[in-house]
Amino acid sequence: MKKIFILLTIVFAMLLTACGGKTEEAKEVKAEQPLNIGIVLSTGGLGDKSFNDSAYRGLTMAEEKLGIKFKYVEPASPSEDTQYLREFAENNYDLIVGVGFLMTDSLKAVAEEFPNVKFAMVEGVIDAPNVSSLLFAENEGSFLVGALAAMMTKTNTVGFVGGMEVPIIQNFQRGYAQGAQYINPDIKVQTLYTTGPNPFNDPVRGKENAIAEYNQGADVIFHAAGGTGTGVIEGAKAMGIYAIGVDSDQDYVAPGTVLTSMIKNVDHVVYATIKDVKEGNFKAGINKFGLANNGVGTSKFEYTRDIVGEEKIQKLEEIKQGIIDGTIKIK
Repeated sequence: MKKIFILLTIVFAMLLTACGGKTEEAKEVKAEQPLNIGIVLSTGGLGDKSFNDSAYRGLTMAEEKLGIKFKYVEPASPSEDTQYLREFAENNYDLIVGVGFLMTDSLKAVAEEFPNVKFAMVEGVIDAPNVSSLLFAENEGSFLVGALAAMMTKTNTVGFVGGMEVPIIQNFQRGYAQGAQYINPDIKVQTLYTTGPNPFNDPVRGKENAIAEYNQGADVIFHAAGGTGTGVIEGAKAMGIYAIGVDSDQDYVAPGTVLTSMIKNVDHVVYATIKDVKEGNFKAGINKFGLANNGVGTSKFEYTRDIVGEEKIQKLEEIKQGIIDGTIKIK
């Protein structure tokens, strides 16, 4: 009986040891904390059917696939950018994203204040070890839609409506004009920029600009004007001419009127940057995205494939490949 008691005591002690080991092991396994991402959208905010909406899609994609948490803010004007960026930094967000070149100076200042915080600047160049500058070859995508506009015009005149007359928007215009002239060296390219306090969020002025260019003979108009571009599309539809969207796929805004959209895949770039942070591969410095790495391109002609025709679409594919391999040079 005594031997049985001793044996039971030993077995019980072994069980306690085993259970104790499992308890320690459980303590060591900690759930991975989700990344906290903050994003300051450009003026106009969500609903622009363009740049901001695309950036936001990148966040929701990261939320679904990477398990991150995010918060977004929509400044009423660029004067609020610094305040929002600083608030995210003070709360130790894992990555803070600024959208649009107008935010460049604000993000640069805050990044210098918080050197241990990671930032991503969409469409702005900041030389700092904690900032990833996400740039797009908008002239390459604009060259493609310029070529399409030249193939579609019946008046030998096409139009461009920009937001502010600043280098990045001028880069759209130059690419568009060069693409049109690649098809027809004698084509006319009308250009108007948007004046007023909200050049990227003024649909009324956008419509007026589109109608003004129509009155000068333009029958295809490309815009690079953010929310103002919804007015450009509306004006084109009212005049019975074609428009070309920008940044996001805007073909659905006026099916049959919008020939295609020059897409900047901001969503994929934002998602890729968040993924890099999650995997410990944050890339400071300039990171550029063009036709070769799917940073820019055209939409899929969902509503206009029959209008444009397969021959012209195939021609665009040839031009795209020429830009990628360098046989077509863009200045």
